[in-house]
Amino acid sequence: MSVTESVAEGLPGRAPAVHEGILRRQSARESSARTYARALPIVPVRARGLTIEGADGRRYLDCLSGAGALALGHNHPVVLEAVRGVLDSGAPLSVLDLATPVKDAFITELFRTLPPGLAGRARVQFCGPAGTDAVEAALKLVRVATGRTGVLAFTGAYHGMTAGALAASGGAPDVQVTRLPYPQDYRCPFGIGGPGGAETAVRWTESLLDDPKSGVPLPAGMILEPVQGEGGVIPAPDGWLRSMRRITQDRSVPLIADEVQTGVGRTGAFWAVEHSGITPDVMVLSKAIGGSLPLAVIVYRDDLDVWHPGAHAGTFRGNQLAMAAGTATLAHVRENGLAARAADLGSRMLTRLRDDLGHLACVGEVRGRGLMIGVELVDPEADGSAPAPVSATADPSSAPSGPEPFHTPRPAAPALAAAVQRECLQRGLIVELGGRHSAVVRLLPPLTISDEQAAAVLDRLSDAVAAVARDHTLHDPRHRRHHGPARRTG
Repeated sequence: MSVTESVAEGLPGRAPAVHEGILRRQSARESSARTYARALPIVPVRARGLTIEGADGRRYLDCLSGAGALALGHNHPVVLEAVRGVLDSGAPLSVLDLATPVKDAFITELFRTLPPGLAGRARVQFCGPAGTDAVEAALKLVRVATGRTGVLAFTGAYHGMTAGALAASGGAPDVQVTRLPYPQDYRCPFGIGGPGGAETAVRWTESLLDDPKSGVPLPAGMILEPVQGEGGVIPAPDGWLRSMRRITQDRSVPLIADEVQTGVGRTGAFWAVEHSGITPDVMVLSKAIGGSLPLAVIVYRDDLDVWHPGAHAGTFRGNQLAMAAGTATLAHVRENGLAARAADLGSRMLTRLRDDLGHLACVGEVRGRGLMIGVELVDPEADGSAPAPVSATADPSSAPSGPEPFHTPRPAAPALAAAVQRECLQRGLIVELGGRHSAVVRLLPPLTISDEQAAAVLDRLSDAVAAVARDHTLHDPRHRRHHGPARRTG
């Protein structure tokens, strides 16, 4: 009897035994590099939409969504129908880069969704099945097209785990790419925040490129994420993105937008670059474009299409099931206005989370765009109320009037974030962690999430954060004289 059958039969004691046995064997046989399985000890056997059922019989609300790959959630009917259609047709399932009706339909639908400035002159390259391979292809493309080798990337970036993609990510082990500051409010690299911080980042970039003694020659390209996901759910200011587009365009530097996680309606626009109105030269696409199956492409301006046959290839770039599922997903998101729905629901979810959690000292910031939401956990005992230090030589009377002074952020608290993740799982909610110190609790629900489901997600998350905040206070020796002996309360 299969695992699924044993759970369905409801045999007494069988489901927990199956669950524990599979987890034990995974721990004994799989690589030490496994990640999600360590923090999420569940064994999914069924899934539909937002819901996963584990081998232990428990149900979970899945706000990980395959790290953003499941735009329509698990097993959406239009995706299943598209996959069955290919299987029933007798069509080949893998065809390298040969032309097929399935591929033609996918490209047609994909081009229909592209930003107008790119759609009319686009070329597409099918890559290996993961987003990191598409990043490799994008870097290779701009190097061939420009004859230059350098790349500009940003602090906090995540572009994949292969060598070139990792070199452009924030966690690179050595320096092969020039790093630029990515603007943000809570942890502004310049201690300014807001529009002033973003403008300073723009000026730094211009200075680096225009100073003949900066040590940074004109690069082959610039790669950026419109919203940093793994970096901590940090949306780029629209004005800053427009400035990056201007800077690169004026200097004939191709701009690469990594939309692997932000694409297909996730941020409240079909592609996240549309919030700012920019048109990149290259777009890197994966995750949701395959409708939950492996698929990755780059789309780029036709004048960059100067590489030779075989310059980038891959055995599994002709996955017909993924193309069919992707076509169905792209069309469903477009025809049903799910990007606009994500914008509206995401805004309401952010508002409620800020209302529910904003008063807690362990919450540094609630941020996001559309249905890409993050809650940063911080050390509640650190002093985060003092303004950022000002130069001792500055004349206080010359300080500009306007917004409140930028405040020093509290240190990140990864242990508290991990505790929130555990508390969420106990309440039947699956969330992921991200950010520089893995201190940001991330929500990536499917775009099909209902208002009622969203309320349930927020109830469970808010309750989990509040429980961790209470537990921290009770167990912190600095608070025991106020609260009595430390103990867990039900």
